[in-house]
Amino acid sequence: MSTLYSLAPTAPGKTVSLQVYGYLLVLPAVGFLLLFTHYPALATLWQSVFSAARNGHPAQFVGLDNYRALLDDDTFLLSLRNNLLYALITIPLAVGLALLMALGVNRRVRGNALIRSAFFIPSLLPMVAIANLWLFFYTPQLGLLNKLLSIFSLPAVNWLGDPHTALYSLMAVSVWREAGFFMIFYLAALQQIDPRLAEAAEIEGASRHYFFRKIQWPLLMPTTLFILINASMNAFRIVDQVIAMTNGGPDNSTSLLLFYIYRTAFSFWDLPYASAMTTVLLVILASIALVKFHLLDKRAHYQ
Repeated sequence: MSTLYSLAPTAPGKTVSLQVYGYLLVLPAVGFLLLFTHYPALATLWQSVFSAARNGHPAQFVGLDNYRALLDDDTFLLSLRNNLLYALITIPLAVGLALLMALGVNRRVRGNALIRSAFFIPSLLPMVAIANLWLFFYTPQLGLLNKLLSIFSLPAVNWLGDPHTALYSLMAVSVWREAGFFMIFYLAALQQIDPRLAEAAEIEGASRHYFFRKIQWPLLMPTTLFILINASMNAFRIVDQVIAMTNGGPDNSTSLLLFYIYRTAFSFWDLPYASAMTTVLLVILASIALVKFHLLDKRAHYQ
């Protein structure tokens, strides 16, 4: 009797009430999304077409003047170049290292839980603690890295004071911090793969490399897509690390896009110009996400 009742058509009024109930359930999430995501983005776009209010003069509509000024701003172009280089290097290294760590700890061996914790702990540390730790490594004369160089009679390096090495030194910190965080997602995805696939591959005599390339890697593609999107966003929103370690120096060699936006908005108090740079940053992030979805989503095998 209950089966027949469940198969009976739903009354139109009941269907409408269920739809209203569903909309009410998602209303709080949609409200927060509009309030804290879409409205700030639209407000930033609107503010970017006005001039800054200075010396008692109100803001005036200037159209695309702020965006034209970006093309002549050497510091902005340098920050954009630094950020693109930062993303191109840190994203593959962090994701690749995370995958290697996940494959390494996805085994039942003694001390595996301790190794996983050691890999994941850097992502839990506050940025102030991480900055102080790596500043100790990078100190010109007394730092740990220079002490290691002295063992091999190599000259000391001013890691954060040399424009040629400062940005790469920040990259090393980001890779060290984010690889353990991304490892957790890869490890969870690896543990969701049916173990019978590994057993069948072993029976057929497939090597570990072949099993990873033909079975594991295609099944990890949805997780890889998710991690790449998050890694891209993280690479373009680095600001606390720059402030804590270099403050954009030396000679703006470590000035990244969000750091320059922060300095323009809260040091120079030019909010419209900072809004124009923020709009450019949002367009860059949206473009990266669209490209990655277009290239990788078709290769993803969703279970």
